[in-house]
Amino acid sequence: MTHVLLKGPCKAPIEINVDGTIKAPEKPEDVGGDEILRIDYANALTISGKGVFDGQGAYAWKQNDCSKKFSCKLLGMNFAFNYVNNSIVRGITSKDSKHFHVNVLGCNNFTFDGFKVTAPGDSANTDGIHIGRSTGVNVLNTDIATGDDCVSLGDGCKQVLVQNVKCGPGHGISIGSLGKYKEEEPVDGITIKSCSIKGTQNGVRIKTWPSQPGTITVTNMKFEDITMDNVTNPVIIDQEYCPWNQCTKEYPSKIKISKVIIKNIKGTSASKEGIILACSSGVPCEGVELSNIDLKFNGAPAIAVCSNVKPTITGKVPPCTAPSTKKQ
Repeated sequence: MTHVLLKGPCKAPIEINVDGTIKAPEKPEDVGGDEILRIDYANALTISGKGVFDGQGAYAWKQNDCSKKFSCKLLGMNFAFNYVNNSIVRGITSKDSKHFHVNVLGCNNFTFDGFKVTAPGDSANTDGIHIGRSTGVNVLNTDIATGDDCVSLGDGCKQVLVQNVKCGPGHGISIGSLGKYKEEEPVDGITIKSCSIKGTQNGVRIKTWPSQPGTITVTNMKFEDITMDNVTNPVIIDQEYCPWNQCTKEYPSKIKISKVIIKNIKGTSASKEGIILACSSGVPCEGVELSNIDLKFNGAPAIAVCSNVKPTITGKVPPCTAPSTKKQ
């Protein structure tokens, strides 16, 4: 299957039922567009069934050069939903996408329920579901195994719920990265709850770029009732996010993070630092609450490393320690 674009507005609800396997061409240039299936300006859309959208991404992953180039070519997604409202995707599987599995942009009241994402852990830049500039998006009862963030939330996201998601392998569930561009929009009201995260690079994460022009606020974040299983950074706020050394850390991040609740987190950490709160020295984090966090590293309690933040602590939580000054 090559690129398909369905574009509204439509006068009545639309239902698409898929029960077979739809395969993309192996080579990105043969797809004919940036996505296998793109839907724009639709209302009351339902996509359901037991169908599989197979991006056949292995060839494209070898072409990925994002670790070498600041501006790299994106290699095609399985799904894009642009300005889709009051809609649901249920039961479908996204397999081996060349780039992001799903991109959600400018949508309102949009739910993924019983969705599945599957790709190997070494599939570069294959975010499971990326959400940007959307309000009222729900990701429910979904299994995501991929090579990048299981769920990632870009700027302009509001009132997003990620619940009962199984994540791993991958990079965890992330808010950001943020601050890379001047014209970004605030992020407000994100809840990640009742999830299990296994064997990932990160668990729950907020990431912002230093020395970049973005100045938005990130507020009303909730991470609660989450089980970690051998996760390298189970809980992390990283305001010095600079992958592949593609930026400078000369100036602190301008993104203001406030009102963050992190509670009822348990399981095992693959690193000694189970909690890292690396907030910006320019705009320190405010209103961070830690409650009942029980993470073990090699059988002993994991530690918390905090900078530019004074969290409120209730229940069993490791005390904040200052970051090490030794060079890595």
